[in-house]
Formats: sequence, structure tokens, C-alpha cells
Amino acid sequence: MQFLRTAFWVVIAVALALFCVANYTRVEVNLWGDLVMETKLPVLLIGAYLLGALPFWIMARATRWRMKRKLENTERALVAATTAPSHPLSSSLAVADDTSASPTLSSTGPA
Repeated sequence: MQFLRTAFWVVIAVALALFCVANYTRVEVNLWGDLVMETKLPVLLIGAYLLGALPFWIMARATRWRMKRKLENTERALVAATTAPSHPLSSSLAVADDTSASPTLSSTGPA
């Protein structure tokens, strides 16, 4: 599986490099009023992609953090439940069963 992931990222990197080489031209972007930014096209596109991916990356990190907290809380509760003594009612029933045994009379009657 690791090989497929590596191969995928290599293909993406090669495609991005080929795109950058083929489209390495200067572009002008009109921002606000008289403000003009001159940049290369690949820089502009990669920057726009990263800017668009930023909210989703933040959301994924927040979800991972929240799930990690839930998992840690659940693990702590599980450890607390397994190390806690058994229910007091069940232990008192076991003691009551041992003491409630009545003595039996012999078949010969009283001595």
C-alpha cells in the first residue's frame, strides 16, 4: 500500500513539474484599483490551490484533534471501569449466600 501511495505522489509531482515548465510565463494580476501583481503562472496557480486547501486542512486537523480527545477519554473511562472494584451489591449478595445456609438436622432426630 505504501508503494501505491508513493507512486501516486511521484506521478502528481512529475505532472506538476511538467505543467510548470510548459507554462512558465509572466502574468499580471489586477488586485485592487491601481495595485498590479506580476508573477509567474505556476506560482499563482499553486498559491491559489494552497489557499483554497487551507480551510479543509484546518477542518481535518480539528476533526482529528477532536476524535483523538474522544478516544483518550474513552480509554481513560475503560481503564477506570476495569480497575474499579466490583459492584458492592453483588459482593454483599455473595456474602449473604454463604451465611444463609441453615444447619440440617440428622435423620435420627435430636440427640
